[in-house]
Amino acid sequence: MKKDLGVIPALFPMPVLMVGAYDENGVPCVMNAAWGTICDMDKIALIISEGHKTTKNIRESKAFTVALADKEHMAEADFFGIATGNKMADKFIRSGCHEEKGRFVNAPVVAEFPVTMECELLEIVDTDALHAVVGKIVNVQADESVLDENGKVAPEKLNAIIFDQFRSGYYVAGEKVGKAWNAGKDLMTAAKK
Repeated sequence: MKKDLGVIPALFPMPVLMVGAYDENGVPCVMNAAWGTICDMDKIALIISEGHKTTKNIRESKAFTVALADKEHMAEADFFGIATGNKMADKFIRSGCHEEKGRFVNAPVVAEFPVTMECELLEIVDTDALHAVVGKIVNVQADESVLDENGKVAPEKLNAIIFDQFRSGYYVAGEKVGKAWNAGKDLMTAAKK
């Protein structure tokens, strides 16, 4: 029997995304965002509020990066979610992370995180119910250590952390349990009978 839990954000897993942008002085600011998703083969949408320092920076610079947080850098990723650039001017320095300028956009790449998408700002959607930053992915950088023999990102090597909104926990993703567009193939045949 199912139990009613009320109104909660009951979506699992959620990504742990490190969103970075430069301010007007070229200082990197990075925030932790779980509410984001791919919205086309070359587009990403981040549901982040206008009040974030990073959002302000994205609006001004028209560029940003999105990195996948990993288990090895969980403390730094969590710090980027706890601290706010609006109140802590040296937030990036305090993280102990290292910044490199994006190869394709004017936005910071956090060297410690193994996979980073470089994005150009396409639009900011601002309605009564939604504030979303939409970007065009112009490049993806990945450390060779997380690539498989075919040059693709291997989730089991990535050790990406995922966020649990039910109990505010971090978990590691990576175990492959099936093949997409194949696991349900037998049901296609069964449905025809």
